[in-house]
Amino acid sequence: MSGHRVAAITRRLLQQFRRDRRTLALLFVAPLVILGLLGYLIRGSTSSPAVGIANEDQGQLGAMFASALERSSLITATTIQASDGDAKLKDGSLVAYIVFPADFSSRAQAGTIAPELHLEGSQPGTSAPVLQALQQALTSVAATGPVHFEPQVHYLYGGPGFDTLDYFGAAFIGFVVFFLVFVITIVAFLNERSQGTLERLMASPLRRGEIVMGYMLGFTVLALIQSAEVLVFSLAVLKVHNQGNVILIFAIEALMALTAVNLGIFLSMFARTEFQAVQFIPLVIVPQVLLSGILFPVSTEPKPLQVVSDVLPLTYAVNGLRDVMVKGADLTWSSLQLDAGVVAGFCVVLIVAGVATLRRRIA
Repeated sequence: MSGHRVAAITRRLLQQFRRDRRTLALLFVAPLVILGLLGYLIRGSTSSPAVGIANEDQGQLGAMFASALERSSLITATTIQASDGDAKLKDGSLVAYIVFPADFSSRAQAGTIAPELHLEGSQPGTSAPVLQALQQALTSVAATGPVHFEPQVHYLYGGPGFDTLDYFGAAFIGFVVFFLVFVITIVAFLNERSQGTLERLMASPLRRGEIVMGYMLGFTVLALIQSAEVLVFSLAVLKVHNQGNVILIFAIEALMALTAVNLGIFLSMFARTEFQAVQFIPLVIVPQVLLSGILFPVSTEPKPLQVVSDVLPLTYAVNGLRDVMVKGADLTWSSLQLDAGVVAGFCVVLIVAGVATLRRRIA
């Protein structure tokens, strides 16, 4: 083995990479951007859930508990009316609220009454801090006298059996379809260009819009079959929690598949090799995974990142799937109408962009 020949091959490879600025950016810039984004997302997120305190007790004990909860570092406590609690859970301004009944002071020491804890329930990770804060308040107040109770826990959505898979399952159903369809479409459409098939079609009487629509429908058929497979496996095998209409879930999946197909067709125009096509994954997919609410609720993100999240199609698909599967939403919900409308709007924009880009690249 000749060290000189090995060194020559090594130099040749490094010189090729030196001229490939896109690959150099993927190797040395993308990791810093992704890690920086992740660090800012985690350290800048709001970690204490918002909890409402409805103190209907006229005695001293209810006031002591309310004061202890307001001092807790585990939650952000605000005073509310009990009648407003469920509405605030539904609009997302609270993750829980605690009600101290009118005769709480007189009956708590006898153990015949307990505060009512109402949990939104769709985010399992937020329940533990609330329960811990309530337990700390009980310990603090119990030092002044004997108080023993188990809170009455009520769930607006989900329930005590609602686990992490149920929470993430709804989001991952949409993400798996979006990711795989995007990768398959961008690589397959690029192969059509590199093999000359697209140029031959362009030389035929077919219009550019017809070509894009034909490819879109072909990829979409495969994507819909995949969407149905993912949905059936999630519900029948993994037993992911579902309170909504299965057809509505599939419709949102279909919108995500259409978005992924047209995004793949559009971005394939900016790649010349499969390696360059794959380079779009850390640029297009990874930021959406971090910011769309799959891993971290959008409401807990730093404000600048929330602005970015609001322009990502995956954010609206994840919201829609969770509303349907966890909360039992239907098309009468304005939030679901907004989510579905935004994703459909992205599809239309990407179709127009794909046709326009195809015209510029081929003409």
